[in-house]
Amino acid sequence: MRPIACLLAFAAVAGFAAAPKPQVTFTTTLGSFTVELDPAATPKTAANFLAYVKSGQYTGTTFHRVISRFMIQGGGMTADGSEKPTRAPIANEAKEAMAKGMKNVRGSIAMARTSNPNSATAQFFVNVVDNAFLDYPGQDGWGYCVFGKVVKGMDTVDKIKDVQTGPGDRPVTPVVITGARLAQAGKPAA
Repeated sequence: MRPIACLLAFAAVAGFAAAPKPQVTFTTTLGSFTVELDPAATPKTAANFLAYVKSGQYTGTTFHRVISRFMIQGGGMTADGSEKPTRAPIANEAKEAMAKGMKNVRGSIAMARTSNPNSATAQFFVNVVDNAFLDYPGQDGWGYCVFGKVVKGMDTVDKIKDVQTGPGDRPVTPVVITGARLAQAGKPAA
């Protein structure tokens, strides 16, 4: 009986380990896309991002910086160019992400930050090409923390990256995030 009990306990633990990763679906004025997060690799970053999703932070923000051969950045500015208030910055987990194989490759989502490595709040970016120079340790000894990847709707990301931009890499016609909500793996957001 003891081996069977051990096997059942192992199966129960393995079931928890195989729990689906959280997914977030963004709806924009150019379509929608879904990202899958990896909280095991970047627990603080994923929790921070999910808290912003649950609070409605991203609704009404724009992809305010778009560079077609680099990335699309959003999550903090409204269509009129004003910045939405945020919570305190989080610690940079780029080193931990890199140790788990999470890199700034096409389709990955990472936290935007200033020159201060521990300044990430709500803004994020989706890499539209491989950007190895952003991986830990990067050019500044810190890198940019990847915390997930696009699992559906990369065609929408590509539409966003191809919009016409003006000064400051800002889209001429705002690309607005009209919603961001949790979705179950393999199922559309409610």
